[in-house]
Amino acid sequence: MEHQSVLLFESIANLNIKPDGIYVDGTLGRAGHSTEILQRIKDGHLYCFDKDITAINESKIKLAKISDNFTLINGDFSYLKEELIKRDVKQIDGLLLDLGVSSPQFDDPQRGFSYRFDALLDMRMDQTQSLNAYEVINNYSEQQLKEILYKYGEESYAKNIANKIVYNREIKPITTTFELVDVIRSALPNKVLRQKGHPAKKTFQAIRIEVNNELKALEKVLIDGLSMLGHDGRICVISFHSLEDRIVKHLFNQYVQVDKLNKKIPILPKDIVESEYELLTKRPIGATDEELIDNNRSHSAKLRVIRKI
Repeated sequence: MEHQSVLLFESIANLNIKPDGIYVDGTLGRAGHSTEILQRIKDGHLYCFDKDITAINESKIKLAKISDNFTLINGDFSYLKEELIKRDVKQIDGLLLDLGVSSPQFDDPQRGFSYRFDALLDMRMDQTQSLNAYEVINNYSEQQLKEILYKYGEESYAKNIANKIVYNREIKPITTTFELVDVIRSALPNKVLRQKGHPAKKTFQAIRIEVNNELKALEKVLIDGLSMLGHDGRICVISFHSLEDRIVKHLFNQYVQVDKLNKKIPILPKDIVESEYELLTKRPIGATDEELIDNNRSHSAKLRVIRKI
């Protein structure tokens, strides 16, 4: 299935792209957003990050047909600041993050991201790293597994599932996605198994986040991106689950808010501290009815935008 970029036009509009601006796509994927950005920057430059070398190679061909005003960086977006400074870039006009796993990664059975296909447990976005889903499932302690499932998957039955994983792997290693699904099913009560939605969804999400260090990387790239924004620069973040959205929401609010003044204490106008940032989305932007029909994966998408004043 070809990857469909979620909230494409909403995010591009909110970036407020300048023809000579410096922009960063922290989640290149198959270049859906990058294509739109590159078409709008005649005299600017686009820097694109992706841990997946397959995404880099495929997108390079696509973007080269538009212009050569781009640089591809095969690495985690958490190294945004370091990698840009290496290239003598100290200020940016916009940063776009389309979080989560792209459709080609989910739809490739060999990548081991999905509970829909039987494949070796993997879930690595960066295929050169050593930590994968197999290592997490078969080598983490029961306590570590429980904490990951609860923290990253918000799984109510984290204790049961962790216990079943440890019990089963002592008999033989859990090597495939379907083997893990069977273990998860065995740990859940019938009332949960009868509910709508796949019973392994939360566990697979949690393991994927752990393998790819997604939430810590997100917090770092946001902090670094905010520090590099120039005047009227924007950061647009599209998230797909509550953990990501919570980090984005809280961090953006933290940068927008300033200490409230005590009205009883006189203060000179020059001493009033105003925020350097403005929240452009009081509430997150969701997909339109038309996009919801065309792209099922857009249902949980939320777009938040912040601007440097």
